[in-house]
Amino acid sequence: MALWLFLGGLNGLLAVAAGAYGWHRLGGDEGARKMFEIGVQYQMGHALALVAVAWLASTRSGRALVPVHVAGAAFTLGIILFSGTLYAFGLFALVPVEGAAPVGGALLIIGWLALMWIAVRSRLRP
Repeated sequence: MALWLFLGGLNGLLAVAAGAYGWHRLGGDEGARKMFEIGVQYQMGHALALVAVAWLASTRSGRALVPVHVAGAAFTLGIILFSGTLYAFGLFALVPVEGAAPVGGALLIIGWLALMWIAVRSRLRP
C-alpha cells in the first residue's frame, strides 16, 4: 500500500536528517545526545519495517490486510511517541508527555508481534 511505503520513506528521510543534525549541530550533555542518537536508530529501523509492511500490503487482500495495517499503524505511532520523546529530550532536556516513550516502545513491539502473526497465519494456510 502506498501509504506505508510513503511513511517508510518519510521516516527514513527524517531519520537521516535527524542523524546529520545530531552529529553536526547538537551540543549539550552526552546523555541527551545519546538519547537523540537512540531515537534516530529506532526511527530508521522502523522506517525499514514500514517498507516491509508496504510490501506485505501489496501481497494481501481482504481480512489478511488487517494485521498488516495494525503493524503499520503501530510502527508509525510508536516512532512518533518513542523517537519523538527521545528527540525532545535530546534537544530541550525535557520529556513533553510523561510516559509517551514507554507507550511508543510498546507500540513498536505490537508492530513486530503483528508481523509475527502474519507469518504464523501464512504458515498455517495451505
